[in-house]
Amino acid sequence: MELKAYQAYKNPELDISFWRTAGGFEVDFLLADKALALEAKASPRVHEGHTKGLLALAEDGPIKKSIIVCLENEPRTLPNGIEIAPWENFVQRLWAGEFF
Repeated sequence: MELKAYQAYKNPELDISFWRTAGGFEVDFLLADKALALEAKASPRVHEGHTKGLLALAEDGPIKKSIIVCLENEPRTLPNGIEIAPWENFVQRLWAGEFF
């Protein structure tokens, strides 16, 4: 819902979609033609299995930024470049205009 609110108030032209392969890999939100790929996880600790959809999408073509929004306490970046963002951190960054 926060993405839709951001789109309505700050960026009406923002394209929000999802991505899924026939093999079952998926990414929850794909914004602005692969400028930002988001996975939303209700998990207090992200593990390697949570990155499969984002990694599959990256094989399909370049992505500017990949983020897993979750319930972890601190932001961090995985060795493969995927960012882990606590949901509050992500929302602050979104409304601050960091991504678009």
